Amino acid sequence: MVEQGRRSLAEIPHPALSPGTNLYGSTKIFPDFQAEDGEVYLTLIHGVAHESSVSFVALLQATRALRKGFETVVYLHGPGAMNAMATRGFPHTGDSAFPGQHNINNQIETLIREGGTVYVCRYGLSLHGLREADIIAGAIPAHPSDLQDCVIHYSRRGAVINSTFMI
Repeated sequence: MVEQGRRSLAEIPHPALSPGTNLYGSTKIFPDFQAEDGEVYLTLIHGVAHESSVSFVALLQATRALRKGFETVVYLHGPGAMNAMATRGFPHTGDSAFPGQHNINNQIETLIREGGTVYVCRYGLSLHGLREADIIAGAIPAHPSDLQDCVIHYSRRGAVINSTFMI
């Protein structure tokens, strides 16, 4: 078996490409748009923390919009409310049991620190037995019926609306 393993390793050189080798082109198709006065970017997140990249990527996009000058709002609803938990960690709150465990927390904190607004649905919290007192500082608890009115409010303001939904 050892000899077969050596033969298998020798069939294809590894690594096939050296570190730093370009795999993809870098041509950007669209202009790097910046916000015009009064423009708003609303992100709705209905994704479970750490179950997919949906929530994290949506937060990265919202942060990028904020840095482009958009008034930026994130609304965490349903299981998305779990993303706002400041009590994440193992074995203690704040400890990362694996690299990246706090990526979502860190991104929400960055968004708030840089001037974005984050709403967290109270009903979404309650669905998962999460306490309002344990959400990230600066995240704003919101009534369940606020979700629809939030969308209406920002839609009437002409917001770019990014809605992520994970089942």
